[in-house]
Amino acid sequence: MMLSEQHTVDLRHLAGPLWRAFVPMIAAVMIALPLLTAAEAVVTTVLAAVVVMTVAMIAVGVHRHHPPAPMPWYLLAGSAVLFGFGITLRDLIPAEQYLFDDMFTLSGYAGVLLAALLWLAPRRVHGGGNDLLLDSGLIGLGALLASWTFLISPILSSGHGASAVIAACYPVIDALLLTVVTHSVVTAMRSETSLRLLHTSLLAILIADFGYNLVAAGSIHPPLQILLVPLLGAYLLVGLAALHPTMVTLGQQQRIRPDQSRQRASVIAVALVVASLVPTMGHRPGVVDRVVVSTLLAGLLIGVLARSERAIGRSARSERRAQYQADHDMLTGLLNRSALLRAPARNHERWAGRTLCLLFIDLDGFKSVNDSYGHAIGDELIANAAARIRRVIRHDDVAARYGGDEFVVLTCANRSDTATLAERLIAAFGNPFELSVGAVSITASIGIAVGSARPAGSVHEIRGHTAACPAPAEAFLAQDVPTPLPTEPTPAETSVYDLLREADSAMYHAKEYTLGYVFHDEMRHQGHPESRRVWRRESHKTRETAV
Repeated sequence: MMLSEQHTVDLRHLAGPLWRAFVPMIAAVMIALPLLTAAEAVVTTVLAAVVVMTVAMIAVGVHRHHPPAPMPWYLLAGSAVLFGFGITLRDLIPAEQYLFDDMFTLSGYAGVLLAALLWLAPRRVHGGGNDLLLDSGLIGLGALLASWTFLISPILSSGHGASAVIAACYPVIDALLLTVVTHSVVTAMRSETSLRLLHTSLLAILIADFGYNLVAAGSIHPPLQILLVPLLGAYLLVGLAALHPTMVTLGQQQRIRPDQSRQRASVIAVALVVASLVPTMGHRPGVVDRVVVSTLLAGLLIGVLARSERAIGRSARSERRAQYQADHDMLTGLLNRSALLRAPARNHERWAGRTLCLLFIDLDGFKSVNDSYGHAIGDELIANAAARIRRVIRHDDVAARYGGDEFVVLTCANRSDTATLAERLIAAFGNPFELSVGAVSITASIGIAVGSARPAGSVHEIRGHTAACPAPAEAFLAQDVPTPLPTEPTPAETSVYDLLREADSAMYHAKEYTLGYVFHDEMRHQGHPESRRVWRRESHKTRETAV
């Protein structure tokens, strides 16, 4: 009894590997049979068996994996049956009655295209979605142009009546199917194995259709069972795609990030080269041929121009975004240190002939807030402080985050106006900051450095240092921690560097002696009370006291 159970268990373990090896062998034999015999009964039997296997595998896959959107799979199963009927009827009925089998074949194509639209519609492309559609459309137009020259025009010339028109519809459908497949390929993710199998299946159908179209155009005359081989492979690939677990992603809503723009551009370039050569390869083009080819070429050129315009606009937006990120602190939106050093050169014409003053602002008590509530609250406080500074300064002034809790305001004003600006900045910190943890009160210390008037010309001069207007340099984002001044300033940064050094020294002096603000040139007069102004805070109100 135990031996019997052991044999049963062993057979169960062997059943899976044997089944996985047996099924591909059966599929290979069935696909090869049409090549070994031309008997219509054998070919029809093989076709019917493959269609039944495909429908069965789709049914098993839907039942096993329960996809949230099963409709595309139902349409693919119905299309396989319709294609099977169409091929069978074509082998059984006379050539003059081919219109009847075309009804089934065209219905099968409609089912495939509808299934493709159902699985493509929920795929929302994150950035560049319209570009993907435009690229796919251009590839489809190039395929349609080649189809007209080599397939559609010869079919219409050699055929008569409705049969020729219907035969000419197949290359058009193939161009549309190629467009859909191209768009699906560029939006597919590597993990979607089931979708990759479907792409291979659709490409096999396109290969078979290309052969049938060449036969209809009178270009080749191969045995029709040879053209049946890729169709049989396409059916089985659809079944395998339905059995794979990733089949549940078909028709499911997904966000796709396109990352193959360069590859798509290469394909479009090849399509344009082919399109430019196709009209020269036609034989005695008629009026209709000239009109159609000219229209398709015009559509290609308009599409390429639209794509180029969109690419240029996207590149310009990317450059502006990159420049903004290089010049601004991402937390506060103020300029960073690198952009601050270039500010005098950028505002040279507007600030020419005016005195340049620099205010170095440091938040008192920020470290205790950061240590008590964490860096997230510290960042919130920094952002709110920057917003208050931005509301106080004038439109022409330049505000920057120098690092950590240090800010810089660069302004063109006389001494009196600069003192008024410092008073307004200190008053702006008089009210507590309403943060997510509650009200937080901090003060600010400001050091001020005053330069000489900037001459009008191609150079600027501040406190005796002359330097050419600095050229834009590579910017970097300001960090959230205080950073020291550069020890060896470049010649282009010398003037602002001197102001920063003096204002920084004055700020530390104001912080050490609990001053609100102080001018750098007044520090040497600390022994003369009448030469300085002291700002003290009492009950969240700021008042000026003569000392």
